[in-house]
Amino acid sequence: MLTHATIDRVVGAALEEDAPWGDLTSTTLLPADATATADLVAREPGIFSGGEVFATAFARTDPGLMIDLHVADGDEFAAGDALASVSGAARSILTAERVALNFAQRMSGIATLTAAYVAAVAGTQARIADTRKTTPGLRAFERHAVVSGGGRNHRYSLSDAVMAKDNHLAVLTRSGLDLASALRDALSRLPHTTHVVVEVDRLDQIPAVLDGGAHTVLLDNFSLDELRQGVALIGDRAIVEASGGVDLDTVGDIARCGVDVISVGALTHSARALDLGLDLRID
Repeated sequence: MLTHATIDRVVGAALEEDAPWGDLTSTTLLPADATATADLVAREPGIFSGGEVFATAFARTDPGLMIDLHVADGDEFAAGDALASVSGAARSILTAERVALNFAQRMSGIATLTAAYVAAVAGTQARIADTRKTTPGLRAFERHAVVSGGGRNHRYSLSDAVMAKDNHLAVLTRSGLDLASALRDALSRLPHTTHVVVEVDRLDQIPAVLDGGAHTVLLDNFSLDELRQGVALIGDRAIVEASGGVDLDTVGDIARCGVDVISVGALTHSARALDLGLDLRID
């Protein structure tokens, strides 16, 4: 969850990184009493995300700036739309400009890409979810953007759920441990609220995962035919998640195999920053 405290901390660090001893250009070239209004304008269509983050960059730089958000996170916009405006000291606006734009462009790009995936699975039961393939330190921002685009969040961190992947299973096998027994033992020691996910890459692994009591079976890099077989084998005994080889060309076919969740790392690790600009009007 993206909290105000997290926004304040991360935006503050970004501002310090960008102007550690102040904005040398603005403070030496611009009159201290110069004022302006800047409009956040979309150069291309998309889905907006990061309104509070954008506003915080300006508010932390200068509490006297007037910030007006014209759209909410999750709103669709067209090229040429004004998404927000900032008025006040020109020096302050230009000092915060890059940091504010970086966050808004990145988050809106993720939201826009997510919305495209969500649209591609419309009419199926599949939910589009993100992964932990996020920019270190910016996970809360990027995952908020996924939700802005209509997607869902996977586990937030390693502390939130049990998720046994291929390397975990390799260690179990090398140690001579039975997967079903290991899962049952783990479940006996975990709180009843803890969700357990197990990733498999072969159909013959599924029975042991079900016998062990996993709540979700993640079918990784399965062909479409294998996905359909996996869905039939699992039935209503667990949630069925698909991952691997997912892009906008394949996600619809994957969804139509009957899976419940499709996790897509590309939502956060490959989203293009959206083209947004800050157009200055001198008062």
